[in-house]
Amino acid sequence: MLGVTLLKQFSRLAVSSSSAISINRNVFTATTFQFRITDQLCAEPMKKKKKMDPAIIKAREERRRKKIEKQIRRLEKNARQLKPIDEVEVPLYLVDQMGKRKRPPVQLTAEEVESRSLLQKQWSCYKREEYMANVAQIDRIMAAQRRALDMLYEESEELYNEAVMPDLQLIPYSVSGPVATPPIKNYDTPDGEYVDVSKKWDN
Repeated sequence: MLGVTLLKQFSRLAVSSSSAISINRNVFTATTFQFRITDQLCAEPMKKKKKMDPAIIKAREERRRKKIEKQIRRLEKNARQLKPIDEVEVPLYLVDQMGKRKRPPVQLTAEEVESRSLLQKQWSCYKREEYMANVAQIDRIMAAQRRALDMLYEESEELYNEAVMPDLQLIPYSVSGPVATPPIKNYDTPDGEYVDVSKKWDN
């Protein structure tokens, strides 16, 4: 009631420009130009910390530690697993048809086993003779080249040096020959679309 009475009396008075009235600083202040109300300050007493049982805190920490250890073990277990490759995996319908597609083992007679063994020996002998013939031919060519160079050195040292020098024109060697599929004349390649359907695997 005192504040309301003071406000009524104050409103009837003419306040000079040099005066400044302050009534209950926490409620309002009066100046020559306006009335101002101070900011509202909201506050509450601090909450008291709840006292918890140390056994409960220890149990929570133990559960958190076990959970982290379980996640670490799961990551270590999956670390050695490789990413699956769809192109290498056998389709399931082929796995189901394994019994139909699998051929029974061939029963060979004694004569067939003997003939195959003899054919294998003959093939091995043929390949060995072919290899030895190639090695002997290379040796003859290299010996002939060495004799020719020795004879050339006896005739002229300048010609010998020119003969043993590498041919620099043969270094950028390029050939063009027939390909597996001959090109089609006046073939206009279409602009196709490429859709990447490969699966994405997270690292």
